Amino acid sequence: MIYSRSAEYAIRAFVHLAQVPEGKFAMVKNIADQEDIPAHFLAKILQQLARKGLLRSSKGPTGGFALRVDAGDVRLLDIVEALDGLAPYQQCASGLAECSDDMPCSMHDSWVALRSRIMDYLGRNTIADLAKALEIKKKNLAASRQRKSRRLVGAKRA
Repeated sequence: MIYSRSAEYAIRAFVHLAQVPEGKFAMVKNIADQEDIPAHFLAKILQQLARKGLLRSSKGPTGGFALRVDAGDVRLLDIVEALDGLAPYQQCASGLAECSDDMPCSMHDSWVALRSRIMDYLGRNTIADLAKALEIKKKNLAASRQRKSRRLVGAKRA
């Protein structure tokens, strides 16, 4: 895994929140149920991200959480950095205290290249990108199931 479980859950929750209508809030329990995330753990994560300014929160019967900014403006890197920090991506992959281009470990060159690709991916992709990709996958899955159902019905008639 390239980031913590907290960051994974947060990204999944943000994708869920990206689909909530403007001005509405989603309750932690509903997000947790739909995304199969422990509710108490998710609540702590979302509260932390609200304190960091990435989410809005509202108390009360219609309360919950909502994105503070447009999903297209929330990069995966913003979430990972808010929860995990960037230190894990700047450390030596072998665990050495000193590792640089001048004093490389055995994994240095490959880790630098991999780290660059990871950081590029996290910085380039947004919650809106993931929400759109998920919606496309859901539509394709529904269409595939519909085609399969038609084939089964046609086979039974023959």
